Amino acid sequence: MHRSTASPTLPSGRTLGLSLALVSAIAFGGSGTAAKPLIEAGLSPLHVVWLRVTGAAVALLPVAYRHRDAVLRRPGLLLGFGLLAVAGVQACYFAAISRIPVGVALLIEYLGPPLLIGYVKFVQRKPITRGAAIGAGVAVAGLACVVEVWNGLSFDALGVLFALGAAFCQVGYFVLADAGRHGDRPVDPLAVSAFGLLVGAVLLTALTRPWQADWSKLGGSVVMNGHTLPAFLPAVWMVLIATVLAYLTGVISVGYLSPPIAGVVANLEAVVATVTAWVLLGEHLGLPQIAGGLLVLTGAFAAQASKPAEAGADSGTGSGTDSGADAAGADAAGARDRVTG
Repeated sequence: MHRSTASPTLPSGRTLGLSLALVSAIAFGGSGTAAKPLIEAGLSPLHVVWLRVTGAAVALLPVAYRHRDAVLRRPGLLLGFGLLAVAGVQACYFAAISRIPVGVALLIEYLGPPLLIGYVKFVQRKPITRGAAIGAGVAVAGLACVVEVWNGLSFDALGVLFALGAAFCQVGYFVLADAGRHGDRPVDPLAVSAFGLLVGAVLLTALTRPWQADWSKLGGSVVMNGHTLPAFLPAVWMVLIATVLAYLTGVISVGYLSPPIAGVVANLEAVVATVTAWVLLGEHLGLPQIAGGLLVLTGAFAAQASKPAEAGADSGTGSGTDSGADAAGADAAGARDRVTG
């Protein structure tokens, strides 16, 4: 992040940043598709979450060691990030995809940015633009189409609630990501994510009791859309590609791009997830779900890209006209530790 001052002005740097942000969105978008066959093979959603988070945490141990002073500087921030942005988002999302299609779960999770707008207006009591409010309304209307409320919530209600839980945890991710960048003792985003993964892994270990899982299933096979393949392949993809690679490329891309641009590219994650689930898992969505998904994405993008009116003058942070909440939403979408999924 400290090298971002000069990079965005260079055409080659901008091209590299866009490429990395695209790789990040594609990698994150395949997480649910890789995880669902493991769940269907017999591993519980929480054990799959533990595998993903712990594997990524181990891979990022060198990053955590390099920024080990962050533990003493902002311990509360790291704990909160691990609880909400890592354990909460992942557990709710993976529980959701065990009951509803991957694309639907991720589209519902994308209500996080509109919910953040509500947090800014009603909790922080800061003004928001009309575009942000309209975007939130469009996203909610899209959600109604996705779950087909006119059919009495034809999708599994508990699965929808889990997906909404992931969206609420995503709000915590945005708020804490912004908090880490400000204050008297700011913490490097790399440190926040690395230690967040470690905290999440510890919490999930206590919650899931991974020693009780039948990990021998990873040595067997899984079925993806009628095709059989070794179970360890989607597991390795989920840990190294959909978490580690996705996180690293996303954070690096923000160093070459402005956070809003990185956030726009990150919105492709939901589209990638829907398409890959359609192709690899055979999860065919109807026209109402496709139209509703487009509305959710459109509303989420509008709400995330909007800036609270005249909030910069009151913040006293020296950030110009951008509010802290806007920076949080954009930075979180671009840097995605999205671990979210």
